[in-house]
Amino acid sequence: MAGKKEVPAHHPLAGVRVVEIGSSVAAPYAAWILGSLGADVVKVERPGSGDDARQWGGILPDGSSSYFHALNREKRGITVDLTNPTEQQWLQKFCIEEADVVVQNMRPGRVEKYGLDGDTLTALNPRLIYCNLGAFGNRGPLKDHAGYDPLMQAYGGLMSITGEDGRSPIRVGTSIIDMGTGMWCVIGIQAALMRRAETGKGCIVDASLYETSTAWLNNAAATAGAEGRNPVRQGSGARGMAPYQAYACSDGYLIIAAPNDSLFERLSEVLGHPEWPSEPRFNSNQNRYKNLADLNALLVPILLEQTRDHWRSALDDVGIPSAPVQQTLEMMADPQTEALGIIQQGSEDGLRLMGMPLSFDGERPPLRRYAPSLGEHNDEVKGSND
Repeated sequence: MAGKKEVPAHHPLAGVRVVEIGSSVAAPYAAWILGSLGADVVKVERPGSGDDARQWGGILPDGSSSYFHALNREKRGITVDLTNPTEQQWLQKFCIEEADVVVQNMRPGRVEKYGLDGDTLTALNPRLIYCNLGAFGNRGPLKDHAGYDPLMQAYGGLMSITGEDGRSPIRVGTSIIDMGTGMWCVIGIQAALMRRAETGKGCIVDASLYETSTAWLNNAAATAGAEGRNPVRQGSGARGMAPYQAYACSDGYLIIAAPNDSLFERLSEVLGHPEWPSEPRFNSNQNRYKNLADLNALLVPILLEQTRDHWRSALDDVGIPSAPVQQTLEMMADPQTEALGIIQQGSEDGLRLMGMPLSFDGERPPLRRYAPSLGEHNDEVKGSND
């Protein structure tokens, strides 16, 4: 259409304004995704200390934190003192008149106290899309409880299927519940934006850490329901598949995935034991899994004799999938990572940050701005009299 500004494919949300009343990981992660997709995100923080994440992770020479940059780039930042009625009313008006989307993860009861809850704001602006990101959801005996990622990995059952059987519970090493909930919020918000484009009506989107944690157990819950027993933790492996796990080599661990008969035959050849597939213990995937301890007793000492690269090359030659267990710096320097350009840098000496795992017409959303300093955009957003 003549005169209409063209929106880049990698910024499909250009023209959408998001207000983030969030802290820590989940809501900021959701808002980062929206900002990376082109939305104008205004992050609201309390004066003085700001978001708790400003104190997390590595502290850079300028006093900013690595965690905060990872979660809050692509945003403009303002401070609002919600204990001040004038400031509180300003934010309410801003959300009603200027925002397309509000995302919040304040403690239960706080947004209602300040008149910033979804019912209040959507009644005043029916086009507004309002996203609640809570701990346990909006109903039930725990709806008013606060929560954090490790609590939800435990309570939602994820820790019960993570790690090795008979050992202490293990938390997944990243904030998978927080960030996963942020992703669910984005999915809900995008669906609501599509609906609004057709109907002109916004809505309230609800997501929670607990629901995300339980949802990751979709396969485990289905199996437990069918069998009537809890899944056993598999370490680096997977239930019902063998060999399909990490094995120690002379310089680290290598995941080997050879769970069907053809792959196992090729693996046996590579390891110098073509007779293994004919043994009754190992002649089918089911039998290999049933006798996994016996199988691993044979595999482990052989694999320990050579490096990861040695075995990886040999396995690649015959089409057996494998992957080294890489440390973070190894992954960052890996040629595949570099080729994808998923690690982004805003300036020559700027912090390197992980980009979005999405591309549009072959182009990944770029890193446009680093996370704001506390209140950096007060004048720009709120006016010079702030």
